[in-house]
Amino acid sequence: MEQGFDEPIAMRAGVGGTVAVRLETFEGRRAVVARTASDRRRGALARKDGESLAEAARTAMRLRLPLVLELASSGADVSEGIDALHGWGGAAAAVATCSGVVPVVAVVTGPVVSGPALLLGLSDLVVMTSAAVAFVSGPSMVAAFTGIQIGLEALGGVAVHSGASGLCALVSDDPADAVAELLGFLPRHADEEPELLPTADPPDREVPELREVVPARGNASYDVRDVVRALADDAVVCELWGGWAPQLVTGWIRLGGRPVGVVANQPRSLAGTLDIAASQKAARFVRLCDAFNFPILTLVDTPGFLPGKDLEWRGMIRHGAELAFAYAEATVPRLCVILRKAFGGAYIVMDSRGLGNDLCLAWPGAEVAVMGAPGAVQILHRRAEGTARRRLEDDYTEQYLTPWPASERGLVDAVIDPADTRVALTATLASLATKRESLVGRKHDAGPL
Repeated sequence: MEQGFDEPIAMRAGVGGTVAVRLETFEGRRAVVARTASDRRRGALARKDGESLAEAARTAMRLRLPLVLELASSGADVSEGIDALHGWGGAAAAVATCSGVVPVVAVVTGPVVSGPALLLGLSDLVVMTSAAVAFVSGPSMVAAFTGIQIGLEALGGVAVHSGASGLCALVSDDPADAVAELLGFLPRHADEEPELLPTADPPDREVPELREVVPARGNASYDVRDVVRALADDAVVCELWGGWAPQLVTGWIRLGGRPVGVVANQPRSLAGTLDIAASQKAARFVRLCDAFNFPILTLVDTPGFLPGKDLEWRGMIRHGAELAFAYAEATVPRLCVILRKAFGGAYIVMDSRGLGNDLCLAWPGAEVAVMGAPGAVQILHRRAEGTARRRLEDDYTEQYLTPWPASERGLVDAVIDPADTRVALTATLASLATKRESLVGRKHDAGPL
């Protein structure tokens, strides 16, 4: 990996603080890098450090290059008081202006605490090492306000942020390689497309192994990553947020050399149902892909939204709408493949034809319906029992739980042999390469958050 100083950056911010800014190259990909020196006042950010971070963001915007923030900081410099707070506030404003224009990747190599930790939340992607810790309020404050004693790792360690909080997209003890992997997929800025790379993997390669990947029993699980790897060039997948909301897989692959974002239900976890975290994870990834011109491939196998009083009270409606909104707003090419179950509202928000996808394919065993047979019979024939109920369920399955009714109505473009899936997707992506949409001028959307 080539990484090093390329050329000086004219800095208008303060110098001599804990933040150094330079132009670096990660395996041929240039980026503006702002790095804190954690051995100086434990990385505490003075006002001039905030100004340096802000200048790094403005430089990235000016050069139209990705911004990489390598952070290890004890927070705002207490000795400076309000000036230090103002400094990182200015940095936050400058980083926010990068959103959707140039990629912002944050790397956490040690503790990042207090207000500056919010810079991680402003980043598109966060890489954390095993030594990373991040939180807004530390253990002593938690104990003072709640009476709960908790350690650093339990409060904001890498296991927390790669799983429960969803902050961390990648965990790596070689963050430079992780950044190189991410920048290898991302374009330099939003006005160019992700780079099309030559590949020795034929675009017309059949994938006969996909005929066997979905079990015959409808309630049996399988690993949807097997499907993703089979479709990807050379079986290479860059999975993001792998530990967060595991019932949904998100990541980047290449199809015929073209970078593609993948959103896939994972039957191995909660049967592939959607909950709040899964909806947020997919919506965030769809918006990231749309911002930086990645076509989106959605692989559907979901029986619906996960039911529960707690989920409803915490806002399942709002967060489920985030995913529908993200897909409906996306202007990049969007391809959908229904692998098995596609039921109810979860089917709709997983980039259904109603949300405007460009291509919808289904495998022969796909079940596209409002709900499964037992639930439908319970509603339609509440009094039926025993043999009569089983016969009604069999009739419902035969009549409705197939892809053909959706295909007849134009909601599925074609029912294909699973072995032909890669061929169909690469051909469609090639034909959609010039897709462009005229966007309505507006300040910004007011979608659900």
